[in-house]
Amino acid sequence: MKIPFVDLKAQYSGFREEMNAAVLNVLESAYFVGGPVLEKFEQEFAAFVGAKYCIGVANGTEAITLAARAAGLKQGDEVLVPANSFFATAEAISNAGATPVFVDVDPVTFHMDVELAAKSITDRTKAMIPVHLYGRAVDMKPFEALAKQHNLTIIEDCAQAHGASIHGHTVGSSGRLTCFSFYPGKNLGAFGDGGAVTTSDLELMKRLRILREHGSPVKYQHSVVGLNSRLDALQAAVLSVKLPHLHRWNAARRDHARKLAAALEGSPIIAPVIPEGDEHVFHLFVVRCSQRDELKHFLDQKGILTGIHYPVPLHLTGAYQALGAPGRGSMPVTETLAGEILSLPMYAEMSDEQIAYVIHALQEFIHIYKPAELMEISGAAV
Repeated sequence: MKIPFVDLKAQYSGFREEMNAAVLNVLESAYFVGGPVLEKFEQEFAAFVGAKYCIGVANGTEAITLAARAAGLKQGDEVLVPANSFFATAEAISNAGATPVFVDVDPVTFHMDVELAAKSITDRTKAMIPVHLYGRAVDMKPFEALAKQHNLTIIEDCAQAHGASIHGHTVGSSGRLTCFSFYPGKNLGAFGDGGAVTTSDLELMKRLRILREHGSPVKYQHSVVGLNSRLDALQAAVLSVKLPHLHRWNAARRDHARKLAAALEGSPIIAPVIPEGDEHVFHLFVVRCSQRDELKHFLDQKGILTGIHYPVPLHLTGAYQALGAPGRGSMPVTETLAGEILSLPMYAEMSDEQIAYVIHALQEFIHIYKPAELMEISGAAV
């Protein structure tokens, strides 16, 4: 059996006619940039997350860049960023002119370690970016307390956690700047690049709308230097069709995750923690194994495609080493994770047969590599 890492064709087949009709409607309208289709999705997504405003932008990276600029971050400002995240989290801050300061992560949740964040604050620190990594919502309360104590701006990176919630609140409903990606493989994905920023702050909304339109509040009038970063109508139409299905898809992902985690319980392949409720929407199902490379190769041979999110910690990338980031040994948890984590196939449309096949392969690997040969890992995966 061949198990893809993600199967976008299977998702499309579930509502082919509705999707085709929505796309055709945009083509026939010839209204490709801005317009009522985009406005409709922005209203729908704002309502979905519980924010007053949604500003559609070109992609998730620029969502963070624009949020940072709207928040007033500038050259010389420092922003706390978790060392275990996709490169765009830090890249966007650099593109806004500020400096990312990397913080190690918690070994259980993989989220930025709030105690280490507190120790990283200097008189130049102006903001922090908690990342709702792999689909698990960050407990924002300790970060909110830290931000209040030091007068810091919080920008949330929710690129992987569409529909996740914690303490009864959906991520994006806080009212502050929350950034989303609609890359095709996300839980809510477009048919190309796309992103959004949600907020309940009227002034921030106005700034974001100006910044995404070349810094122009009115055509040919440019009050600031902005970007050309607009979510086009075709992608907005796709997202409007998909959005009503998102809660069901997330529920299916959680069900798959429970089955996989139960099968790995007590084994040397450490499964993610399954929080109560909707705190995790399992954009990725990330396990830990001291023989990660052997496990990946074994699953590849079985036709099961996997990924590594992420093999190189942000502070050790060539880009940030060249900019003076701390070297190896400075972020021990993140650096350990980089050699142990493996993302298994995870998408809502996975069948019971596919889940059973993945479980059988994992158990076969455990049997071949006797537990004594697999070094125990302290902590648990997210």
